Amino acid sequence: MGTRTIGLRDDVYERLKARKREDESFTDLVNRLLDEEQTDWRERFGTLDAEAEELEQAIETARKQTSAGLAKRQREAIEELPNTEDADETT
Repeated sequence: MGTRTIGLRDDVYERLKARKREDESFTDLVNRLLDEEQTDWRERFGTLDAEAEELEQAIETARKQTSAGLAKRQREAIEELPNTEDADETT
C-alpha cells in the first residue's frame, strides 16, 4: 500500500493532534475519524425503544393541552361576538 503526503493548515494539524491517541499514527487517526463519520444509520435504529412510551406520553399530554387551550380560546372568542339573533329581532 502506498503513502501520500497531504498539506494541512497548522490549526487543523493541532486539532487532529489533540484527537490522536498516544498509540495511534496519523493514518490510524484519520481512518478512525472517517469510520466514525460513516456509521450505518441502521446501527442506531430502534435505540429509542426504551424511551418510546415516555415520549408518546409527553406528546399526548402536549396535544391535549394544546387542544384544551385552543378550545378555551375559541369559546372566549365566540362569547365576545355580538349575538346576531338578538340584533335580528330588534330591526
